Parts: sequence; structure tokens; C-alpha cells
Amino acid sequence: MKKIFITIVGISVLCSCSSDLLNVNPEAQKVSSQFYTNSSEIEQGIISVYSSLQYTGQYQLAMPALGELPSDNTYDEVPANDAFTYGELDFFTIQPNNSLIASAWKDNYIGIQQANIILTRIGKIPDMTDALENTRIGEMKFLRALMYFNLVRIYGDVPLVLKETTNVNDYFGQPRTPVAEVYSAIEKDLKEAIDLLPTTTSQKGRVTKGAALGIMGKVLLTQKKFGESLTYLNQIESLGYQLLTDVNKIFDVTNKNNAEIIFDVQFTSGLNGNSEGSTAFQMFSPSGSVSGAKGHNLPTKEVYNLYSVGDTRRSAYIGLTSNGIPFSKKLVKTSNTIADGGSNFVVLRLADVFLMMAECFAEQNDTANANLYLNKIKTRVGIAAVNLSTKDLLLNEIDRERRLEFVGEGHRWFDLVRTGKAVSVMTAHFANNPGYSTAQIKPYHLLMPVPQGQINTDPAIKQNPGY
Repeated sequence: MKKIFITIVGISVLCSCSSDLLNVNPEAQKVSSQFYTNSSEIEQGIISVYSSLQYTGQYQLAMPALGELPSDNTYDEVPANDAFTYGELDFFTIQPNNSLIASAWKDNYIGIQQANIILTRIGKIPDMTDALENTRIGEMKFLRALMYFNLVRIYGDVPLVLKETTNVNDYFGQPRTPVAEVYSAIEKDLKEAIDLLPTTTSQKGRVTKGAALGIMGKVLLTQKKFGESLTYLNQIESLGYQLLTDVNKIFDVTNKNNAEIIFDVQFTSGLNGNSEGSTAFQMFSPSGSVSGAKGHNLPTKEVYNLYSVGDTRRSAYIGLTSNGIPFSKKLVKTSNTIADGGSNFVVLRLADVFLMMAECFAEQNDTANANLYLNKIKTRVGIAAVNLSTKDLLLNEIDRERRLEFVGEGHRWFDLVRTGKAVSVMTAHFANNPGYSTAQIKPYHLLMPVPQGQINTDPAIKQNPGY
């Protein structure tokens, strides 16, 4: 449950002398064939893999947008901003030349290639202990698995590359790898990571066993392997994570690294020429609310009104401008430089684990345990516990709680796709909300288009149907 300060742009890094915080700054890009010859250089390469999570195409903008905007949780207030990049996601007019779609593909593969380099080279480093080497291998396998999990959920079949690429022609002309094979590789990486990673770390930011257990649980849940998912999710609570009693504290920038967060991507304002922050606050704030705000990915009035009386999450998670426009309180202003936001992006927290467990129990008709874990989420925010007696009632209530609990965290669209509700929910959403008369979702929209630039570069990479 530790975090990391990492650069957005640095490929290799210099570590600070702090014993409990990995604080890094960009140095210069190294030629990999002449680098990674000792433990210090390997550590720099490892941090560059963490760094890739902060890229636009990963958790700075793409994952929160791709995980929310196509859903009923958020909308694009000003679709014309940024060449309709975000508006296309809101109205399902997504084009293969969409720049965010292109960044998601590119930036994940940058991180994967860097992880592959480390995994290829680390066994040849003379001045690294076996214990440290094993931990670092676990980190790299986790991060590679996480990036492939995001790729396969966004695009479906994707090229599976599990070794260092020294010649791009080695993969030219090869088709996309089937989803099932990609998932097998993800599971293998995560299983190995779980065995190698420590439960805690003295250095904030390193991936730990809890993150690998949780993402493995989500990977298996996504594939409807409910019993298998529970075997991993059940191990997490005993590692020391806790639900915060005050939900206002979860995303408080003065309370980072709190007990509920299992893994998140860190951003920090005011460092390194204002290059360590995120642009998410600027991009995802209502137009005119702060200088340069773009009005993308705002919570809908529909989700704002869905919270029941007494639910403390509404005031904690969503605010209203003077004009009544909802905005996310999970992103806050941390600097006068608006594009240098210091809010972290949460990838996994204990509330997510509990609701995944509730869903797995419900799918297996274990209503007692499904109610138990569902009520952990309800009662901590002032909502009365429930005792739902059927699988369908439980699954509907769990879906509702996931929507309210994780608004803006990049889960809703993937939840709708995973549960088979995307087309029906979004069709109803468009019918019930003014302004969507031209919007229409089709089954092929469950996957995003492959970036046109990839197809232009290698004709063996075929486009998803419908685009």
C-alpha cells in the first residue's frame, strides 16, 4: 500500500536520497544496448516503467476518459474542444484517427517494451541480490500485466509481445493476438508477481502483493471466473488495508497513501518545472470554472441525483458550480498552474475489492456473503444495510453501488461491458437525456477502434469490425 513519485517524461531517472520515498527526476534517454549493466541503471529503467503509467495514453487522461465517457456516469460539456476527441467518446462517433485512442495504444506499448527490457536484462546484473531481483521482477510482471489488461479491454485482440524488441521487423506482419491468449499471459504474469512481491515496502510507491492479488481478481472477474477470482480477492483484507470511515479523506491530497488505497498513480504539483503534475484537473473541470478548463468527462446530473438522502458520497465525490454543473471532487486544484495537478489517479482501492467480492458471491448464489460485502460499502456512508434474497437483486444493487462509489475513477464503462449491459443502459440513457438525439450505440462499440496509424504502418494489424 505504498506509492511512488515518478516523472511523466523521463525515460531514465536519478533517485533521491530519501529512504522511504522514491523521488525521481528526468535525466537523459539512455541507449538501451549500452545501458542496464548494473543495479543502479536497472533501477532507473524500472522507474521508467512506473513513469509510463503517467503518460496521456495511460492514467493521466486516457483511462479515466475511456473508462467513463462512453458510459452514463460522465459527459462532455464542450465536445468541440480538442477537436472532438472526447466528444466522440460521449456520442459514440469514435474515429480510428482519434488522438486519445492512438495515445492509449502507443503509451501502453512504450511501458510494455520498457518492462520487457528490464525482464530480459535483470538476470545478468552482477551487483543485485537474489531477493531484490525477485521483487523487481514481480513489479515488472505486474505492470506489464496491468497494461495488457487495459489494452485488451479497450481494443480486444492486441499484439502480444513478451520479450525485448531489438528489431521492430521481428513483429512486422504479424496479426493481433486473440483475447484468450492475451488473458492467459496476463494471468501468468500476475501469478508470478503475487509469489514474488512483498506485502509491504519501506519505499513508498513500489507495487506490493495486494495490488497483484486485486488486479488478478479483476482480471478473473472480467472473464466470469467468479470462484477463481474470490481465491485472490479473499487474501487482500488481511494485508492491512481498511475502508476509511470518512470518504472525504480518500481523495484528500493531504492524505495520500491512506489505508484504503491499494495502488494508484502519483502526480505532484510544483516539481521539476511543473512537469510532475497531471492535466486531468484542467481537462475534466467545467468550462469557465478555472482558467483553461476544457469541460470534458464531467459527472452527469443523472448520477448526481442517484445518491440517496444521507449518502455522504455525493458531497464528498461531486460538487456543483454556481451554475449547477457537476464536477469531480476526486480531482482538486493543487497549484496556480492548472495543468500541473497533484491529484493521484486511483487504480485499485479496498472498496473495489469488496464490491468485486460481493459480485462473485452473488454470481455463485451465496447471498449471505454477497450482502455482507455489499453492506460494508453502504454502511460506511450512512446507508442502511440490505438483505437481498436473490442473485438478480444483488447484482443490480452491486451495479448501482459500483456506479456511485467509483464515479470518475474509470470503471463504469468497463463494468457495463463486463456485465453485458452497455448497449441497453446507454440506449436508455440517450433516450432519457436531452441532447443525445443523434447518439446511438451499436454492439461493435464495445471495443474501441484500432488506431489508424497502426494499420497504416502494418497492414497485418486489422481494424475492429464497424470502424
